[in-house]
Amino acid sequence: APPRPGPMDALSDGLKTCYWYLNQTSRSFAAVIQALDGELRHAVCIFYLVLRALDTVEDDMTINLETKVPMLHDFHSYLYQPDWRYMESKEKDKQVLEDFPTISLEFRNLAKVYRDVIADICHKMGAGMAEFLEKKVDTQHEWDKYCHYVAGLVGIGLSRLFSASELEDLIVGQDTELANSMGLFLQKTNIIRDYLEDQLEGREFWPREVWSRYAKKLSDLTKPENIDVAVQCMNELITNALHHIPDVLTYLSRLKNQSVFNFCAIPQVMAIATLAACYNNKQVFRGLVKIRKGQAVTLMMDATNIQAVKAIMYQYVEEIYRKVPSTDPSSNKTQQIIVSIRTMSLPNGVEVSRNHYSPIYLSCAMLLAALSWQYLSAMSKASEEYVQASEN
Repeated sequence: APPRPGPMDALSDGLKTCYWYLNQTSRSFAAVIQALDGELRHAVCIFYLVLRALDTVEDDMTINLETKVPMLHDFHSYLYQPDWRYMESKEKDKQVLEDFPTISLEFRNLAKVYRDVIADICHKMGAGMAEFLEKKVDTQHEWDKYCHYVAGLVGIGLSRLFSASELEDLIVGQDTELANSMGLFLQKTNIIRDYLEDQLEGREFWPREVWSRYAKKLSDLTKPENIDVAVQCMNELITNALHHIPDVLTYLSRLKNQSVFNFCAIPQVMAIATLAACYNNKQVFRGLVKIRKGQAVTLMMDATNIQAVKAIMYQYVEEIYRKVPSTDPSSNKTQQIIVSIRTMSLPNGVEVSRNHYSPIYLSCAMLLAALSWQYLSAMSKASEEYVQASEN
């Protein structure tokens, strides 16, 4: 029998192609983007692909700086040049550059409120990427600035799209501080987790101001004899990242739309689970630390309301708290931020049991899985790679 008409059947060929690229380039985000309501879904899909194209230019080490810097600065203008494409890329996602006219056409088909947000973020991000091509991340302030350019701006742009769609209140798009923190928490988590992979590819994103107190060169942290200081350095960076959690919880508490909430909350709970897995773990310097697929699926199924997200955050910061070594140079700072997150996660002082998945909770989860199997199987596939693919 022919498949029943789904929501994708009414799409133009161009939009269908865009969703195909989305599924090709982002296992992690494809499922949650496609679960968004109404026209917001298309706007976020195009936003994602435009930024993926920009990111592909930034990542491509075969493009020389004389070509790359002007390209990054001018990228936002290519959205309004119907024929612009780039055929010289060697990157894995080069298709989004080679077929950019399809993406830019669908961009121009979006309502002006969406176009203005996407073009503005693209402009700012391109300029920021160009700035950091020429320099390394030195101070913690510069670390925040770099993460703002590559991820905080994504959070700000998405928030403005949520408000523009009227699915969320204006404040969500206006409060850029909170939206920025959403991006920074994810980006710092990826940078911490991907230390070894980035080292092997000759990329450095850990701030010099921090690692220079533990080693002469950042690459020295890979040496077995330096494993103890390497772990201490990472613990300090994890402690830095935990400071964004209060903003994350405040941001999520303002969301009204279920599809937007899931879209925003799932990456955040994946990030805290990842930080808990990395904290005080020597494995980060020996190979990839992953959260188990089953854990990822449970997180995705659970993170559907603010109380559940607070309980998840509480559970993982407690796990970190129990692992803080008394000898760690950052131990006091780590414990301090965890105490303030704890206060925020449990406003009524409710005690959450160590294991907050009760049998009734799980049977409801099973029921939910049965009711929404297609969505969840897409999600579990996404979650599998969430843990593998770093999505900057």
